[in-house]
Amino acid sequence: MPLDTVVQRVASAANLNEQSVNPNSHWVNLKGSWTTNIVLIIVLRLIFSLIPWSTPELSWTLTNLSYCLFQYIMFHGIIGTPFEVNQGAYDNLTLWEQMDNGEQYTPTKKFLTVVPIAVFLLSTHYSNYDVPTFIINFTAVLIILIAKLPAFHRVRFFGINMGQNDYN
Repeated sequence: MPLDTVVQRVASAANLNEQSVNPNSHWVNLKGSWTTNIVLIIVLRLIFSLIPWSTPELSWTLTNLSYCLFQYIMFHGIIGTPFEVNQGAYDNLTLWEQMDNGEQYTPTKKFLTVVPIAVFLLSTHYSNYDVPTFIINFTAVLIILIAKLPAFHRVRFFGINMGQNDYN
């Protein structure tokens, strides 16, 4: 399999303007969205602890897996924007790539990187460092963290998340 079909870089239709506000990703920078992340984790943990046969180890593992899945779908799985802004500049970008006009290491991106790590550490601690549970939790958080690395900004593997214009 040729390397160019495994790893492809996405180009945007236009240069991202520093002064323009992307309504699709602007909400992520608000402190309320940070609070919503924490509340989501607490709610997930409470829901999973209500399962009759659930143990604390299972509850925290399911919380970690659910939160990682939520983050992956929300920030790395969906491309484009539902708004007609910037003449299609964001059409082939994920929400993570749209945030802060692609700038790396902003406070929001740092927060959204630290939270899955904290949930992973909590799930590992409450599972009493059980090796199979650790491997499951570590794999989930590793997938999320790799997707957030600056080296993978606008990079697609195996054509996953390639926009319509990127195949030309």
